[in-house]
Amino acid sequence: MLKGRCALITGSTQGLGYALAERLAAEGCNIVLNGFGEQAVIEASRQKLETRHGVRAIHHGADVADPAQIADLVATAEKTFGGVDVLINNAVVRYFSPIEDFNPADWDRALAVNLSSAFHTVRLALPGMRRRDFGRIVNIASIYGLFATVNRVDYVTTKTALIGFTRAVALETARTNITCNAICPGTIPTPNIEDRLEAERAKSGQSRAAAERAFLATRQPSGKFVAPERVAALVALLCSANGADITGSAIPIDGGWSAA
Repeated sequence: MLKGRCALITGSTQGLGYALAERLAAEGCNIVLNGFGEQAVIEASRQKLETRHGVRAIHHGADVADPAQIADLVATAEKTFGGVDVLINNAVVRYFSPIEDFNPADWDRALAVNLSSAFHTVRLALPGMRRRDFGRIVNIASIYGLFATVNRVDYVTTKTALIGFTRAVALETARTNITCNAICPGTIPTPNIEDRLEAERAKSGQSRAAAERAFLATRQPSGKFVAPERVAALVALLCSANGADITGSAIPIDGGWSAA
């Protein structure tokens, strides 16, 4: 069902976003990568998708905090591949601070990247999906869209709002062959998490295994990180024919965290 489709994934030059691109390419999608990084590394990743999976892949460096750049991103996907069939809103920024010390500029950027970018990508991609009577929209929320934590007001707010946005889009497209879902991952070993683990190890002298256990002790009851490839498998299911009746959902994939 996905062979020859176009999948646009924001924030996909590394980490979870790239794992999603890999899985959707394996399902036959042409890929639009988006995000920042060293150009040589991005180019190698783009080429790997094409070589390994026999699809076409392009990269667009839009800063999704800027609606004009988002418009160019979607327009480029449409010009190159004829439209966006699968849209994954994965781009994210994170800041850590108590509310009273939170930098207003950081708040504005978090709203733009984590939430408003999804509004703009959906707004621009949806007309083409309606014309083709096919679309799969997956918004990458978080376990922190289901409950809160301290010193992360931007992340909790935007991920919670993203779930509400998902439900609204799902209802507006319910009588079409377009679905819109959110997934709520627990802790994934992303580059951001790896940096935090290494910083803690440098400070405490812990082994890698001990640092992981300490980090996950108040999170996943499974005691394990959520594997990016398993998140990608869930996204692939939602985008498949078997996912046609799943819409408006916020699905945890969190090693039992939300059940605790």
